[in-house]
Amino acid sequence: MRAKIVPLGLGAALVVVLAVLPLLSIQVPGILPGPTYTPGSLQLLALCMVYAALALSYNLLLGTGGQLSFGHALYFGGGAYGLGILLERTDLALWPAVALTLAGVGAIAVVTGAVSLRVTGIPFAMVTLAFAQAGSVLVRRNPDGLTGGDEGLSVDTEHVPAALVGVVHTRNLYWLALAVVVVAYLVVLWIDRSRVGHVAAAARENELRVRALGLQPYAAKLVVFVASGLLAALAGVAYMLLQSGTVPRSVGADLTITVLVMVVLGGVGSRWGAIIGGVLYTLLNQRLTLLARSDAVESLPSWLHVPLSEPMFILGGLFVLVVLFVPGGIAGTATRLTGRRRTRTGVAVLEAADSEERALEPQP
Repeated sequence: MRAKIVPLGLGAALVVVLAVLPLLSIQVPGILPGPTYTPGSLQLLALCMVYAALALSYNLLLGTGGQLSFGHALYFGGGAYGLGILLERTDLALWPAVALTLAGVGAIAVVTGAVSLRVTGIPFAMVTLAFAQAGSVLVRRNPDGLTGGDEGLSVDTEHVPAALVGVVHTRNLYWLALAVVVVAYLVVLWIDRSRVGHVAAAARENELRVRALGLQPYAAKLVVFVASGLLAALAGVAYMLLQSGTVPRSVGADLTITVLVMVVLGGVGSRWGAIIGGVLYTLLNQRLTLLARSDAVESLPSWLHVPLSEPMFILGGLFVLVVLFVPGGIAGTATRLTGRRRTRTGVAVLEAADSEERALEPQP
């Protein structure tokens, strides 16, 4: 019981610290563009949280369900575009529009998941990719002027509360992004510890054995798939409000690959690992983009300037290093180090007890 309470207590304390962060003046040179109360820093931190929530949703799909999807961005983009279209084309207020958006994306997830889960492995990944590509084509073709085409779609702020509009209210958007991460974490935690999560995890290891026990792995995997899609849509809604719009990339397969890198970087199967991977990748991407445009990189020889001017080249190299030398990601490495430390401590205790016992034995 204590092993479960301590991590939750630490997590709750971390959430409290993050909640009061906009009220403090903390500077982190090289990471944040200014003190933590400034709009630029809050915008970056909120974006980190949005992607952390998206990584959590994908980790539920990959880590719990063992389903490698190349089309997860479809639901993230569905949340962003769905909210934007409803706010622009209807008179719905923000929160009813959010609820209707999630319901619509949930229906899409049910249909696409029901079809995709008829196959497994690489065929499953290809089917999800096909659905995502279809969504990307629709977004770029801009049917009836709904999506804005390649220009993207901006938020119609007429029905959005004033507290969530404008740079001066970035603090509120930060708190909204934090709430989305907390909700995503709690939902993933609940599913992982539920009967559905246990069945999906068991099917990930040996689906034939699960069927032999009379359980329904297909239904469990579909529930995990839909829940993952809904959490991705929730992250998309937060992204739309935070960025005041969205672009076709939010539906593309390259975003799914990016989220996969986040999860692998943090550690597949670890909830905290997914959060760390999402935050770390977003910070690296932002900082490396600034580095690529710096005078220091511009002055380098061409054979160094060309690769260093592309942030994705550096991030790709980092991903290769993680896969080769840190296969369990950040969370897996931390667990192994903690396990070794505990093992050494346990061995030392046993050796001390054995020495004490020998000392108490009568001498001949």
